[in-house]
Amino acid sequence: MRGRGGGTAAGAGSAGWRARRRAVLARGAVIGLLLGLSAALAPPTPAPALPAGAGTAADARPGSYTFTPGARTVAGTKGTTDAALLDPRHTYRSSLPRNGRLYYRLRLPAADTAYVPVTAVPPADATVSATDGIRVSLRDANGGSCFYASARIGAGLSPRPLTALAQREAGKALCQGAGTYYLLVERLDAEGSGAAAASEPWDLEIAPATEPGLAEAGPTTAPRTWDSATPEPLTGTPRDRSGGTGFATARPVGQGIWRTRLTPGETRFYEVPLDWGRQLHASAGLDGAPGHGYVGGALNLSLYNPVRDYVDDASLGYTGTPRSAALAPLPPVEYTNRYAVPAGVTSVRFAGAYYLVLHLSARLADTFGPGPFDVTLRVRVRGQRQAGPAYAGRPVPDDVFTVTDEDRDAALTGNTGGGTDGRVMRLVAVGGIGTGTVLLLVLGGWTVAARRAHTRVNAQKPTA
Repeated sequence: MRGRGGGTAAGAGSAGWRARRRAVLARGAVIGLLLGLSAALAPPTPAPALPAGAGTAADARPGSYTFTPGARTVAGTKGTTDAALLDPRHTYRSSLPRNGRLYYRLRLPAADTAYVPVTAVPPADATVSATDGIRVSLRDANGGSCFYASARIGAGLSPRPLTALAQREAGKALCQGAGTYYLLVERLDAEGSGAAAASEPWDLEIAPATEPGLAEAGPTTAPRTWDSATPEPLTGTPRDRSGGTGFATARPVGQGIWRTRLTPGETRFYEVPLDWGRQLHASAGLDGAPGHGYVGGALNLSLYNPVRDYVDDASLGYTGTPRSAALAPLPPVEYTNRYAVPAGVTSVRFAGAYYLVLHLSARLADTFGPGPFDVTLRVRVRGQRQAGPAYAGRPVPDDVFTVTDEDRDAALTGNTGGGTDGRVMRLVAVGGIGTGTVLLLVLGGWTVAARRAHTRVNAQKPTA
Protein backbone atom coordinates (compact mmCIF):
# COMPACT_ATOMS: atom_id res chain seq x y z
CA MET A 1 0.00 0.00 0.00
CA ARG A 2 1.39 3.38 -1.03
CA GLY A 3 0.66 7.07 -0.71
CA ARG A 4 2.40 10.11 -2.03
CA GLY A 5 1.80 13.76 -2.67
CA GLY A 6 3.35 17.17 -2.96
CA GLY A 7 2.94 20.63 -1.50
CA THR A 8 1.71 21.81 1.83
CA ALA A 9 -1.51 19.88 1.41
CA ALA A 10 -0.38 16.82 1.55
CA GLY A 11 30.33 18.24 -3.90
CA ALA A 12 30.28 15.26 -6.32
CA GLY A 13 30.36 11.67 -5.09
CA SER A 14 33.42 9.54 -5.47
CA ALA A 15 33.86 7.54 -8.68
CA GLY A 16 32.52 4.04 -9.20
CA TRP A 17 29.72 3.94 -6.58
CA ARG A 18 28.07 0.67 -7.66
CA ALA A 19 31.39 -0.84 -8.76
CA ARG A 20 32.90 -0.16 -5.33
CA ARG A 21 29.81 -1.60 -3.65
CA ARG A 22 30.16 -4.80 -5.64
CA ALA A 23 33.87 -4.97 -4.87
CA VAL A 24 33.14 -4.65 -1.14
CA LEU A 25 30.54 -7.42 -1.31
CA ALA A 26 32.79 -9.67 -3.36
CA ARG A 27 35.69 -9.17 -0.96
CA GLY A 28 33.44 -9.93 1.97
CA ALA A 29 32.22 -13.12 0.34
CA VAL A 30 35.73 -14.35 -0.44
CA ILE A 31 37.15 -13.46 2.96
CA GLY A 32 34.14 -15.06 4.62
CA LEU A 33 34.73 -18.29 2.70
CA LEU A 34 38.43 -18.36 3.50
CA LEU A 35 37.81 -17.71 7.18
CA GLY A 36 35.10 -20.33 7.09
CA LEU A 37 37.62 -22.90 5.81
CA SER A 38 39.86 -22.11 8.74
CA ALA A 39 36.99 -22.24 11.19
CA ALA A 40 35.99 -25.66 9.90
CA LEU A 41 39.21 -27.06 11.35
CA ALA A 42 38.61 -25.56 14.79
CA PRO A 43 36.19 -26.71 17.52
CA PRO A 44 32.73 -25.15 17.12
CA THR A 45 31.89 -22.11 19.22
CA PRO A 46 28.52 -20.53 19.91
CA ALA A 47 27.53 -17.89 17.35
CA PRO A 48 27.06 -14.38 18.74
CA ALA A 49 23.60 -12.88 18.53
CA LEU A 50 23.04 -10.37 15.72
CA PRO A 51 21.27 -7.07 16.36
CA ALA A 52 17.98 -6.47 14.61
CA GLY A 53 18.40 -5.89 10.90
CA ALA A 54 22.11 -6.70 10.90
CA GLY A 55 21.92 -9.65 8.51
CA THR A 56 24.51 -10.35 5.84
CA ALA A 57 24.03 -11.38 2.25
CA ALA A 58 24.65 -14.99 3.21
CA ASP A 59 22.23 -14.84 6.13
CA ALA A 60 19.00 -16.57 5.07
CA ARG A 61 17.04 -15.78 8.22
CA PRO A 62 13.53 -14.64 7.35
CA GLY A 63 13.27 -10.93 7.92
CA SER A 64 17.02 -10.21 7.79
CA TYR A 65 18.15 -7.09 5.92
CA THR A 66 21.65 -6.18 4.78
CA PHE A 67 22.53 -2.52 5.16
CA THR A 68 24.91 -0.72 2.82
CA PRO A 69 28.52 -1.53 3.79
CA GLY A 70 30.03 1.41 5.64
CA ALA A 71 26.70 3.09 6.34
CA ARG A 72 27.06 5.78 9.00
CA THR A 73 24.99 5.56 12.17
CA VAL A 74 22.96 8.71 12.90
CA ALA A 75 20.24 9.49 15.45
CA GLY A 76 17.07 11.31 14.50
CA THR A 77 15.83 14.12 16.75
CA LYS A 78 12.37 15.15 17.94
CA GLY A 79 12.85 18.69 16.67
CA THR A 80 14.73 20.51 13.94
CA THR A 81 17.07 22.54 16.16
CA ASP A 82 19.75 19.89 16.57
CA ALA A 83 18.87 17.59 13.66
CA ALA A 84 21.83 15.62 12.29
CA LEU A 85 23.13 16.59 8.84
CA LEU A 86 22.77 14.05 5.99
CA ASP A 87 25.24 14.16 3.10
CA PRO A 88 24.26 12.60 -0.29
CA ARG A 89 27.74 11.11 -0.54
CA HIS A 90 26.90 8.70 2.28
CA THR A 91 24.24 6.19 3.32
CA TYR A 92 22.99 6.21 6.91
CA ARG A 93 21.56 3.86 9.53
CA SER A 94 19.11 4.97 12.18
CA SER A 95 16.10 3.64 14.10
CA LEU A 96 12.51 4.72 14.56
CA PRO A 97 10.54 3.99 17.76
CA ARG A 98 6.87 3.19 17.80
CA ASN A 99 4.78 6.33 17.29
CA GLY A 100 8.08 8.09 16.54
CA ARG A 101 8.57 11.37 14.63
CA LEU A 102 12.22 12.06 13.85
CA TYR A 103 13.97 14.87 11.98
CA TYR A 104 17.18 14.91 9.93
CA ARG A 105 18.77 17.88 8.16
CA LEU A 106 20.06 18.46 4.61
CA ARG A 107 21.75 21.38 2.85
CA LEU A 108 20.57 21.59 -0.76
CA PRO A 109 21.71 23.76 -3.69
CA ALA A 110 19.06 25.63 -5.64
CA ALA A 111 19.39 23.82 -8.98
CA ASP A 112 19.45 20.19 -7.82
CA THR A 113 16.53 17.84 -7.28
CA ALA A 114 16.98 15.94 -4.01
CA TYR A 115 15.80 12.40 -3.35
CA VAL A 116 15.82 10.95 0.16
CA PRO A 117 14.64 7.31 0.29
CA VAL A 118 14.02 5.78 3.71
CA THR A 119 13.83 2.01 4.20
CA ALA A 120 12.26 0.83 7.45
CA VAL A 121 12.95 -2.72 8.67
CA PRO A 122 10.50 -4.13 11.25
CA PRO A 123 11.74 -6.96 13.48
CA ALA A 124 11.12 -10.35 11.88
CA ASP A 125 8.84 -11.42 14.75
CA ALA A 126 6.78 -8.20 14.84
CA THR A 127 2.99 -8.45 14.82
CA VAL A 128 1.81 -5.99 12.19
CA SER A 129 -1.40 -4.78 10.60
CA ALA A 130 -2.02 -3.86 6.97
CA THR A 131 -1.84 -0.13 7.77
CA ASP A 132 1.37 -0.18 9.81
CA GLY A 133 4.18 1.60 8.00
CA ILE A 134 6.13 4.84 7.62
CA ARG A 135 5.53 8.31 6.20
CA VAL A 136 8.35 10.57 5.02
CA SER A 137 8.34 14.23 3.99
CA LEU A 138 10.86 16.88 3.07
CA ARG A 139 10.25 20.34 4.56
CA ASP A 140 11.78 23.75 4.08
CA ALA A 141 13.26 25.87 6.86
CA ASN A 142 9.84 27.40 7.56
CA GLY A 143 8.18 24.01 8.02
CA GLY A 144 6.43 23.99 4.63
CA SER A 145 6.04 20.52 3.12
CA CYS A 146 7.76 19.97 -0.23
CA PHE A 147 6.60 16.39 -0.77
CA TYR A 148 5.44 13.40 1.24
CA ALA A 149 5.03 9.67 0.66
CA SER A 150 4.14 6.63 2.72
CA ALA A 151 4.60 2.86 2.63
CA ARG A 152 2.53 0.29 4.52
CA ILE A 153 2.66 -3.44 5.25
CA GLY A 154 -0.39 -4.26 3.14
CA ALA A 155 -2.52 -7.38 2.73
CA GLY A 156 0.31 -9.82 3.39
CA LEU A 157 0.26 -8.89 7.11
CA SER A 158 3.93 -9.87 7.19
CA PRO A 159 6.82 -7.74 8.50
CA ARG A 160 9.04 -6.70 5.58
CA PRO A 161 11.31 -3.82 4.55
CA LEU A 162 9.26 -0.75 3.56
CA THR A 163 10.69 2.07 1.45
CA ALA A 164 9.24 5.56 0.94
CA LEU A 165 10.85 8.54 -0.78
CA ALA A 166 10.88 12.21 0.20
CA GLN A 167 12.02 14.67 -2.44
CA ARG A 168 12.57 18.33 -3.30
CA GLU A 169 12.11 18.83 -7.03
CA ALA A 170 13.86 21.82 -8.56
CA GLY A 171 11.66 24.02 -10.72
CA LYS A 172 8.44 23.46 -8.77
CA ALA A 173 6.50 26.23 -7.09
CA LEU A 174 7.34 25.18 -3.53
CA CYS A 175 10.59 24.63 -1.65
CA GLN A 176 12.91 26.42 -4.04
CA GLY A 177 16.30 27.94 -3.42
CA ALA A 178 19.45 26.82 -1.71
CA GLY A 179 19.46 26.30 2.02
CA THR A 180 18.50 24.01 4.85
CA TYR A 181 15.77 21.41 4.49
CA TYR A 182 14.49 18.80 6.93
CA LEU A 183 13.58 15.16 6.45
CA LEU A 184 10.74 14.04 8.72
CA VAL A 185 10.24 10.29 9.23
CA GLU A 186 7.08 9.15 11.01
CA ARG A 187 6.03 5.70 12.18
CA LEU A 188 2.45 4.74 11.28
CA ASP A 189 1.01 2.31 13.84
CA ALA A 190 -2.52 0.96 13.73
CA GLU A 191 -4.34 0.82 17.03
CA GLY A 192 -4.47 -2.69 18.43
CA SER A 193 -1.72 -4.08 16.16
CA GLY A 194 1.03 -4.09 18.74
CA ALA A 195 2.09 -7.18 20.54
CA ALA A 196 5.35 -6.84 22.43
CA ALA A 197 7.44 -7.09 19.24
CA ALA A 198 5.56 -4.22 17.60
CA SER A 199 6.80 -1.81 20.24
CA GLU A 200 10.44 -2.43 19.26
CA PRO A 201 12.19 0.22 17.15
CA TRP A 202 12.35 -0.28 13.40
CA ASP A 203 15.80 -0.01 11.84
CA LEU A 204 16.16 2.64 9.12
CA GLU A 205 18.40 3.00 6.07
CA ILE A 206 18.56 6.50 4.54
CA ALA A 207 20.28 6.95 1.17
CA PRO A 208 20.06 10.58 -0.06
CA ALA A 209 20.90 11.46 -3.66
CA THR A 210 20.83 14.59 -5.81
CA GLU A 211 20.19 15.14 -9.53
CA PRO A 212 21.50 18.28 -11.26
CA GLY A 213 19.48 20.30 -13.74
CA LEU A 214 19.93 20.01 -17.49
CA ALA A 215 22.67 21.88 -19.34
CA GLU A 216 20.05 23.13 -21.81
CA ALA A 217 16.30 23.49 -21.40
CA GLY A 218 14.26 20.73 -23.03
CA PRO A 219 10.63 19.61 -23.39
CA THR A 220 8.51 19.84 -20.24
CA THR A 221 5.71 17.50 -21.27
CA ALA A 222 5.56 13.74 -20.87
CA PRO A 223 5.71 11.49 -23.96
CA ARG A 224 2.23 11.25 -25.45
CA THR A 225 2.42 7.64 -26.63
CA TRP A 226 4.38 4.54 -25.76
CA ASP A 227 3.87 0.79 -26.18
CA SER A 228 1.70 -0.15 -23.22
CA ALA A 229 0.79 -3.64 -24.48
CA THR A 230 1.62 -6.52 -22.16
CA PRO A 231 4.34 -8.57 -23.90
CA GLU A 232 4.05 -12.29 -24.52
CA PRO A 233 5.28 -14.29 -21.51
CA LEU A 234 8.83 -15.54 -21.69
CA THR A 235 9.23 -19.26 -22.14
CA GLY A 236 12.15 -21.55 -21.48
CA THR A 237 14.01 -23.19 -18.63
CA PRO A 238 14.38 -21.07 -15.49
CA ARG A 239 17.87 -20.33 -14.24
CA ASP A 240 18.59 -20.39 -10.52
CA ARG A 241 19.45 -17.00 -9.04
CA SER A 242 18.97 -16.18 -5.38
CA GLY A 243 18.41 -12.52 -4.54
CA GLY A 244 20.20 -10.22 -2.14
CA THR A 245 18.93 -9.20 1.28
CA GLY A 246 18.95 -5.43 0.76
CA PHE A 247 19.33 -2.73 -1.87
CA ALA A 248 23.11 -2.80 -1.37
CA THR A 249 23.30 -6.55 -2.08
CA ALA A 250 20.67 -6.76 -4.82
CA ARG A 251 21.56 -9.55 -7.26
CA PRO A 252 21.84 -8.45 -10.91
CA VAL A 253 19.37 -9.95 -13.40
CA GLY A 254 18.54 -9.18 -17.01
CA GLN A 255 15.99 -10.54 -19.42
CA GLY A 256 15.17 -14.13 -18.61
CA ILE A 257 13.36 -16.51 -16.30
CA TRP A 258 14.91 -16.69 -12.85
CA ARG A 259 14.11 -19.13 -10.08
CA THR A 260 14.68 -18.94 -6.35
CA ARG A 261 13.37 -20.59 -3.19
CA LEU A 262 11.92 -18.51 -0.37
CA THR A 263 10.84 -19.41 3.13
CA PRO A 264 7.87 -17.56 4.64
CA GLY A 265 8.92 -14.10 5.84
CA GLU A 266 11.89 -13.75 3.46
CA THR A 267 12.53 -10.73 1.25
CA ARG A 268 14.92 -10.81 -1.70
CA PHE A 269 16.28 -7.97 -3.84
CA TYR A 270 17.23 -8.02 -7.54
CA GLU A 271 18.83 -5.29 -9.66
CA VAL A 272 17.93 -4.73 -13.33
CA PRO A 273 20.17 -2.27 -15.23
CA LEU A 274 18.00 -0.09 -17.51
CA ASP A 275 19.50 2.26 -20.09
CA TRP A 276 17.72 5.32 -21.41
CA GLY A 277 15.04 4.16 -23.86
CA ARG A 278 14.71 0.66 -22.41
CA GLN A 279 11.41 -0.71 -21.12
CA LEU A 280 10.95 -3.21 -18.26
CA HIS A 281 8.22 -5.77 -17.70
CA ALA A 282 8.30 -8.20 -14.78
CA SER A 283 6.12 -10.81 -13.14
CA ALA A 284 6.51 -13.29 -10.29
CA GLY A 285 4.93 -16.70 -9.78
CA LEU A 286 4.52 -18.97 -6.78
CA ASP A 287 4.54 -22.73 -7.44
CA GLY A 288 1.99 -25.11 -5.96
CA ALA A 289 2.27 -26.61 -2.49
CA PRO A 290 0.30 -29.19 -0.47
CA GLY A 291 -2.24 -27.79 1.95
CA HIS A 292 -5.68 -26.20 2.05
CA GLY A 293 -6.68 -22.64 2.79
CA TYR A 294 -6.15 -19.11 1.52
CA VAL A 295 -3.43 -16.52 2.23
CA GLY A 296 -3.99 -12.99 0.95
CA GLY A 297 -0.90 -11.13 -0.27
CA ALA A 298 1.12 -14.35 -0.12
CA LEU A 299 3.74 -13.12 -2.61
CA ASN A 300 4.54 -9.46 -3.25
CA LEU A 301 6.62 -8.09 -6.12
CA SER A 302 7.69 -4.43 -5.86
CA LEU A 303 9.70 -2.24 -8.24
CA TYR A 304 11.86 0.75 -7.23
CA ASN A 305 13.88 3.10 -9.42
CA PRO A 306 17.59 4.01 -9.03
CA VAL A 307 16.88 6.40 -6.11
CA ARG A 308 14.65 3.74 -4.48
CA ASP A 309 11.43 5.52 -5.37
CA TYR A 310 8.39 3.26 -5.55
CA VAL A 311 7.28 2.53 -9.13
CA ASP A 312 4.72 -0.28 -8.88
CA ASP A 313 3.89 -3.50 -7.08
CA ALA A 314 1.75 -6.60 -7.53
CA SER A 315 0.68 -9.30 -5.10
CA LEU A 316 -1.24 -12.55 -5.26
CA GLY A 317 -3.52 -14.55 -3.01
CA TYR A 318 -2.64 -18.20 -2.66
CA THR A 319 -4.61 -21.43 -2.22
CA GLY A 320 -1.81 -23.91 -2.87
CA THR A 321 -2.16 -23.88 -6.67
CA PRO A 322 0.37 -22.10 -8.89
CA ARG A 323 -0.33 -18.35 -9.23
CA SER A 324 1.46 -15.38 -10.76
CA ALA A 325 1.20 -11.58 -10.59
CA ALA A 326 2.60 -9.00 -13.01
CA LEU A 327 3.58 -5.36 -12.74
CA ALA A 328 1.54 -2.91 -14.78
CA PRO A 329 3.02 -1.95 -18.17
CA LEU A 330 5.72 0.68 -17.76
CA PRO A 331 7.00 3.24 -20.29
CA PRO A 332 10.53 3.30 -21.65
CA VAL A 333 13.01 5.18 -19.46
CA GLU A 334 12.76 8.85 -20.45
CA TYR A 335 13.77 12.06 -18.68
CA THR A 336 10.42 13.66 -19.56
CA ASN A 337 8.42 10.93 -17.83
CA ARG A 338 8.75 13.11 -14.72
CA TYR A 339 6.17 15.45 -16.19
CA ALA A 340 3.51 12.73 -16.30
CA VAL A 341 0.77 12.35 -13.69
CA PRO A 342 0.64 8.58 -12.92
CA ALA A 343 3.26 7.59 -10.33
CA GLY A 344 4.12 4.47 -12.34
CA VAL A 345 5.18 6.72 -15.23
CA THR A 346 6.78 9.68 -13.47
CA SER A 347 9.08 7.36 -11.47
CA VAL A 348 10.64 5.88 -14.63
CA ARG A 349 12.60 9.08 -15.15
CA PHE A 350 16.24 8.07 -15.34
CA ALA A 351 18.58 5.25 -16.31
CA GLY A 352 20.36 3.14 -13.72
CA ALA A 353 19.65 0.17 -11.47
CA TYR A 354 15.96 -0.64 -11.02
CA TYR A 355 15.18 -2.91 -8.09
CA LEU A 356 12.74 -5.84 -8.06
CA VAL A 357 11.87 -6.92 -4.51
CA LEU A 358 10.17 -10.23 -3.68
CA HIS A 359 8.53 -10.88 -0.31
CA LEU A 360 6.88 -14.15 0.77
CA SER A 361 4.36 -13.63 3.55
CA ALA A 362 5.21 -15.16 6.92
CA ARG A 363 1.54 -16.24 7.20
CA LEU A 364 2.14 -18.84 4.50
CA ALA A 365 3.81 -21.11 7.07
CA ASP A 366 0.62 -21.44 9.13
CA THR A 367 -1.35 -22.96 6.25
CA PHE A 368 1.15 -24.46 3.84
CA GLY A 369 4.16 -25.30 6.02
CA PRO A 370 7.62 -23.82 6.52
CA GLY A 371 8.73 -24.21 2.89
CA PRO A 372 10.90 -23.29 1.13
CA PHE A 373 8.60 -22.41 -1.77
CA ASP A 374 9.65 -22.18 -5.42
CA VAL A 375 9.29 -18.65 -6.83
CA THR A 376 9.84 -17.72 -10.48
CA LEU A 377 10.74 -14.20 -11.60
CA ARG A 378 10.22 -13.33 -15.27
CA VAL A 379 12.02 -10.23 -16.56
CA ARG A 380 11.70 -8.78 -20.05
CA VAL A 381 13.67 -5.74 -21.25
CA ARG A 382 12.91 -4.27 -24.67
CA GLY A 383 13.42 -1.05 -26.61
CA GLN A 384 16.46 0.60 -28.14
CA ARG A 385 19.19 2.05 -25.97
CA GLN A 386 19.36 5.84 -26.31
CA ALA A 387 21.65 8.65 -25.25
CA GLY A 388 20.66 10.34 -22.01
CA PRO A 389 20.23 14.05 -21.33
CA ALA A 390 23.18 16.36 -20.77
CA TYR A 391 23.27 17.39 -17.12
CA ALA A 392 24.69 20.73 -16.01
CA GLY A 393 26.62 19.01 -13.22
CA ARG A 394 27.17 15.64 -11.60
CA PRO A 395 24.61 13.64 -9.66
CA VAL A 396 25.54 12.41 -6.21
CA PRO A 397 26.40 9.52 -6.00
CA ASP A 398 28.11 10.22 -9.29
CA ASP A 399 27.06 7.09 -11.23
CA VAL A 400 23.58 6.57 -9.77
CA PHE A 401 21.99 7.26 -13.19
CA THR A 402 24.58 5.33 -15.20
CA VAL A 403 24.59 1.83 -16.71
CA THR A 404 28.01 0.39 -17.57
CA ASP A 405 29.11 -2.61 -19.63
CA GLU A 406 30.00 -4.26 -16.32
CA ASP A 407 26.41 -3.78 -15.14
CA ARG A 408 25.05 -5.36 -18.32
CA ASP A 409 27.41 -8.32 -18.04
CA ALA A 410 26.54 -8.81 -14.37
CA ALA A 411 22.83 -8.94 -15.26
CA LEU A 412 23.54 -11.97 -17.44
CA THR A 413 26.04 -13.76 -15.20
CA GLY A 414 24.80 -12.74 -11.75
CA ASN A 415 28.35 -11.91 -10.69
CA THR A 416 28.91 -8.95 -8.37
CA GLY A 417 32.70 -8.92 -8.31
CA GLY A 418 35.72 -9.16 -10.56
CA GLY A 419 37.62 -12.10 -11.96
CA THR A 420 40.04 -12.21 -9.03
CA ASP A 421 37.45 -13.98 -6.89
CA GLY A 422 36.97 -16.79 -9.39
CA ARG A 423 40.72 -17.40 -9.55
CA VAL A 424 40.90 -17.47 -5.75
CA MET A 425 38.13 -20.07 -5.55
CA ARG A 426 39.98 -22.29 -8.00
CA LEU A 427 43.14 -22.03 -5.89
CA VAL A 428 41.22 -23.01 -2.78
CA ALA A 429 39.54 -25.92 -4.56
CA VAL A 430 42.83 -27.30 -5.86
CA GLY A 431 44.38 -27.09 -2.40
CA GLY A 432 48.04 -27.02 -1.57
CA ILE A 433 47.94 -23.41 -0.38
CA GLY A 434 47.12 -22.57 3.19
CA THR A 435 44.12 -20.42 3.92
CA GLY A 436 46.21 -17.68 5.46
CA THR A 437 48.52 -17.61 2.43
CA VAL A 438 45.59 -17.37 0.05
CA LEU A 439 44.09 -14.55 2.09
CA LEU A 440 47.33 -12.60 1.97
CA LEU A 441 47.56 -13.13 -1.80
CA VAL A 442 43.99 -11.94 -2.28
CA LEU A 443 44.43 -8.82 -0.17
CA GLY A 444 47.69 -8.04 -1.91
CA GLY A 445 46.08 -8.40 -5.32
CA TRP A 446 43.22 -6.15 -4.35
CA THR A 447 45.65 -3.51 -3.07
CA VAL A 448 47.54 -3.49 -6.39
CA ALA A 449 44.28 -3.39 -8.36
CA ALA A 450 42.94 -0.52 -6.25
CA ARG A 451 46.13 1.50 -6.77
CA ARG A 452 45.95 0.94 -10.53
CA ALA A 453 42.28 1.95 -10.59
CA HIS A 454 43.05 5.08 -8.56
CA THR A 455 45.81 5.98 -11.04
CA ARG A 456 43.43 5.50 -14.00
CA VAL A 457 40.73 7.67 -12.40
CA ASN A 458 43.20 10.46 -11.64
CA ALA A 459 44.51 10.29 -15.21
CA GLN A 460 40.98 10.66 -16.59
CA LYS A 461 40.05 13.70 -14.48
CA PRO A 462 39.88 16.92 -16.51
CA THR A 463 42.43 19.59 -15.74
CA ALA A 464 41.69 23.28 -15.38
